[in-house]
Amino acid sequence: MPQLISILPDRAVFKISGSQAKTFLQGLVTADLEKLEDGQASHAGLLTPQGKIMFDFFTLAQKDCWLIDCPKDQIDDIIKRLTFYKLRADVNLEKLQDWGIAASWGEPVSVPDEIIVYDDPRLKQMGQRLVGPMTMLSPLENQPAQAYHAHRIGLGVPDTHDIGSSQTFPHEANFDQLGGVSFTKGCYVGQEVVSRMQHRGTARSRIIMVELADELIDDEREITANDRKIGQMLSVAGTKGLAIVRLDRAKKAMEEGHAILVGDIPVKLKKPIWANYEM
Repeated sequence: MPQLISILPDRAVFKISGSQAKTFLQGLVTADLEKLEDGQASHAGLLTPQGKIMFDFFTLAQKDCWLIDCPKDQIDDIIKRLTFYKLRADVNLEKLQDWGIAASWGEPVSVPDEIIVYDDPRLKQMGQRLVGPMTMLSPLENQPAQAYHAHRIGLGVPDTHDIGSSQTFPHEANFDQLGGVSFTKGCYVGQEVVSRMQHRGTARSRIIMVELADELIDDEREITANDRKIGQMLSVAGTKGLAIVRLDRAKKAMEEGHAILVGDIPVKLKKPIWANYEM
């Protein structure tokens, strides 16, 4: 497959620097940043005290700072929340104006030295992400952003659009399957709830893959079986999509032979090949 690159216009970048930046982040986010070397990244979440994902983003380790690849429409709120926790720590937060994010998959990327490239930490097949000034990223684009989203949806990987804000637990968003949460690091906001779900196996809902019998124009639609809601559509690309589904209800519906529908469109529910939970 040739090198495919999409600019992600819904993403933005900010920098966290200062002598206590790593310690500061480590005590807040779900991922274990101690394991990252320069140039490596982790997908992570900043949770509510109740354990739901308030914000998700990528934390990219650099020699003298951390770069945060985050949703553009949430960047101010994320910085505001981090500032709330900063207190007197030696931590500086700075938006990188005129910088952006691109995604690359297919052949490994070859880009100017000024562009920072890192492997998408969620799944190898997702490819790489590019960070840098938009003036340098824009000439590299050869695919629309929709192509990237079709790629990730086809792999069953949720993004911020699917996860939402303060709606979804890390297990429901498959953070435990895609390396976005550590169960061995120290405390962070919402950690007790996440640990309890892990040890008790109480994740009743998951974001899973959906195959539709026909294209769906309006992607935010209920999934039903026997006239009962069992899930909610999230993202759609053609006849493939992602949805958050109550696994117990879906399993019962399939065992009893009920049609699973979005409106009047039949759908099949699929567990991603990388997932190891029961369905």
